[in-house]
Amino acid sequence: MNNRSVYVAATCPYSGKSLISLGILQMVMRRTPNIGYFRPIIDDLDDGIKDNHIETMISFFNLNQSYEDAYAFTKSEIIDLQNSGRLNDAYDSIIQKYKALEDKFDFVLIDGTDLSAGSTSLEYDLNVIIAKSLNIPVVLVVKDSFKNSHDLAKNISLELNNFLKKDNKVIAVIVNKCDKNIEEVITKSKKRIGDSVLLSIIPNDKPLSFPTLKEVADVLGAKVLHGSENLNRSINKFMIGGMLLSQFINYVDDDCVVILPGDRSDLIIGTLLSNLSNFKRISGIILTAGISPDASIMKMVDGSSVNMPILLVDIGTFEAATAIDNIKSTIYPENSAKIKRNIDLFEQYVDVPELDKRISSFKIEGITPRMFQYNLLKEAKAAHKHIVLPEGGDERIIRAASMLADDEIVKITILGKQEEIIQKVNQLGLNWNTDLISVLDNTDNDKLNDYVETLYEIRKDKGMELAQARDLMLDASYFGTMMVYKGDADGMVSGAQNTTAHTILPALQFVKTKPGIKTVSSVFFMLLQDRVLVYGDCAIVPNPTYEQLADIAISAAGTAKNFGIEPKIAMLSYSSGYSGAGVDVDKVRKATELVKSLRPDLLIEGPIQYDAAVVPSVGSSKMPGSLVAGKANVLIFPDLNTGNNTYKAVQRESGGLALGPVLQGLKKPINDLSRGATIEDIYNTVVITAIQAANNN
Repeated sequence: MNNRSVYVAATCPYSGKSLISLGILQMVMRRTPNIGYFRPIIDDLDDGIKDNHIETMISFFNLNQSYEDAYAFTKSEIIDLQNSGRLNDAYDSIIQKYKALEDKFDFVLIDGTDLSAGSTSLEYDLNVIIAKSLNIPVVLVVKDSFKNSHDLAKNISLELNNFLKKDNKVIAVIVNKCDKNIEEVITKSKKRIGDSVLLSIIPNDKPLSFPTLKEVADVLGAKVLHGSENLNRSINKFMIGGMLLSQFINYVDDDCVVILPGDRSDLIIGTLLSNLSNFKRISGIILTAGISPDASIMKMVDGSSVNMPILLVDIGTFEAATAIDNIKSTIYPENSAKIKRNIDLFEQYVDVPELDKRISSFKIEGITPRMFQYNLLKEAKAAHKHIVLPEGGDERIIRAASMLADDEIVKITILGKQEEIIQKVNQLGLNWNTDLISVLDNTDNDKLNDYVETLYEIRKDKGMELAQARDLMLDASYFGTMMVYKGDADGMVSGAQNTTAHTILPALQFVKTKPGIKTVSSVFFMLLQDRVLVYGDCAIVPNPTYEQLADIAISAAGTAKNFGIEPKIAMLSYSSGYSGAGVDVDKVRKATELVKSLRPDLLIEGPIQYDAAVVPSVGSSKMPGSLVAGKANVLIFPDLNTGNNTYKAVQRESGGLALGPVLQGLKKPINDLSRGATIEDIYNTVVITAIQAANNN
């Protein structure tokens, strides 16, 4: 899949990251005008104050989006979520807001978290985790704050590796505010990082760091007495006036801002006359101590043709000078000159065509666990299928149904006694959306006789009697399966109380398998830290033949594809390629060859060991030239013993999430739960079943 986004991440405070974001937006806009901008996390702001970065990007580039759509959380909100153990909820919300922009725009620039002075590891880690979760290329911004080129090059390598080791895809590193020899920095850095990423060095442009009079007014809470239309002038230099006028006028420099005590009317008038006569061009005046000039003085100022800004602050002269010196200048919408200067620097020192090529040609491979879960919910909600849950007597089922209805994911029918279930709902204090949840007594309803007759007609050639069909249909699993068979429900999820055999047997008797598939099997979606893998079979077929193993692989490939994973299949064994022999290895080899003959379109490798299948370095060593080795995402185990133990071991040791088992091979989706299933397991299995139902259409 072609890339449509880029993540700009700073590695330290005051990196000048906005320069890079402005430059990239300008670059992309030349080929793609329909652009969105997103900041996952912004600084805390007073009521009514908006984030300067967002306002600037939307205003300057005339982006067709609202301010509210351009961010997800403030920093304090993130800290609150972390303290309450709900940081994962924040990541899910960030993905949701980003995907909404991705659906609307041809390209989205994500501006990472601004690191503050004395920032915590959380702020730094947020950039790493969010970029990885979104699975998009990263442009790192490194600030030059080091003694020499050697230390700077070392830091570039360190920051790059910090992102790479978390499986981020860094395509460029841009060093900003560099005071060192550019060629020397490039040479030393490339010895450490090579040419795999684009390296650019932007020299320190000191005027960009100078605050404007508007920023002084905002930070110090100044009152603007005159010249409000010229507040975007930068304070390149400021001088304190406390001497005689004759000395002061000779002392000040052109284009400086002067800081004066508010009662020095002589210096105010002298500065005004200096500008009128073009003797010295002074950019502005900051009056201190809260002392306003006499009304007669202000009349003279207002009546002149000099549009020089005059600000009044409450603090003293030296305190004001110190505060101004500590202001960190930022971009804001009205300062178009500084915005354009940022873009000019970017285009002068960054290889724009090469960066544009790397961004646009980046291929997104695989899918991150968070994005996978987001896609599951989005697809299930869009499909809005009808799922039957036959085990209405189980509290977990009732709780999961309430959550699914709250999220408007599916329509649900629960089998059981209406009074008993509603009583349990009230005891638990659950929300109960009757528009999406219905309760049906499978032992007493209008459909029962029709279902009994249908089962009898299907199974009478197998010796089934009508009375036997009625007895079976009083069983909730049979009734729920018949609802799916007859089209009264799109799928069924069972197994919280019933065995796997009890769940699957009715489906085998009358739902049957898909054409060309003889084996009903299962997969687990393994949501690991940095990837999503498909494991099969880990729940159904104890000791498959090579024909069954081939069936499992083909079904697993189809399941993976239906859930947005482009399958690369590894047929696992204790040896790779032709290095081993024996009955077990031969079975896997024959199964692999059968899949290749039946489905030449599938990428498959086998027999292959687990490490060679998923670790690139091992795969290239053991099976050089393989299109699957080291990159497999669908792993087929040779038997149930191996598969079941492996998925449980990986889940426990890695802290990953196992979604499943997901049954495959049936004409309509019937899924089994573990009897130890959690409410989250039930929720996720219903979501998966809904997507399977949508893919069956």
